[in-house]
Formats: sequence, C-alpha cells, structure tokens
Amino acid sequence: MDEVYIDASEQVMGRLASMIARELLKGRKVYVINAEKSMISGNPKYVLKTYQEKIKRGDPYHGPFYPKTPERILKRVVRGMLPKSARGREALKGLRVFRSRPESFEGKEFKGFDDAKIKGEQSYIDLGKLSRRLGARAR
Repeated sequence: MDEVYIDASEQVMGRLASMIARELLKGRKVYVINAEKSMISGNPKYVLKTYQEKIKRGDPYHGPFYPKTPERILKRVVRGMLPKSARGREALKGLRVFRSRPESFEGKEFKGFDDAKIKGEQSYIDLGKLSRRLGARAR
C-alpha cells in the first residue's frame, strides 16, 4: 500500500481535505502533519460563530458531538468528503492526522498541494487559533 505524507501548513482546509479524500479512495495511507497550521478561509468572526453553533447543537449527552482539537476537526472534514458506505469507512482508516510533526517522521519527505495554497489577499483563520477559541486544551 502506498503512503502519502502531507504538510498542512498554509493550506486551505477544505481544498486540502478534498485532495486527501481522493488519495484515500485510491487505497493509499495518508499521514498529515501540522494540522493546526492549516487555514480556513473567510471572515474569522463568522467562521468562529459557525463552529460554535456546531458545537452547541444537540444534546451534550446524546450528541451530535463536534470536535474541538485541530487534528480531529480536520479528520472530521475529510470524513464528510468520503462516501457514506463501507468503502468510505475503510478509506478513513488509512488517515492519520497530527497536530505537529512527530519525531517518528524525521527524514520523511512531506508535500503540500499547490491547489490548496492560500491565494491572494483573502481573510482566514488558522485551525490552531480557531481550536483555542473553541476551548480546546493546549498541548
């Protein structure tokens, strides 16, 4: 099985997630580092407001439960782009997301997607800052 190593630094989260989903559906294992440095485009106040609404939705005991940490938010976005079938569930098992760069990945070649880079003068918020504002514990 092929392995793909991706650095999420300065990549737009939605575009990055769609490219990761495509790689997973090809049967590859995908390792993503620096999840907290990926960006969400849009007005930061509006982005924070929409994520707060997602977290407060539902019942605190019965869900739906929405993640607050950067690595789990990114994994949840990728999950939403995979098919809702056994094939999609199997593909998601091949995804590993890390907040920063683990020591075990020293010497590995990490790539980014040119299509997922931030383009022009647009407003954005990075996933780490969003996560801290949502109340995630710092590691």
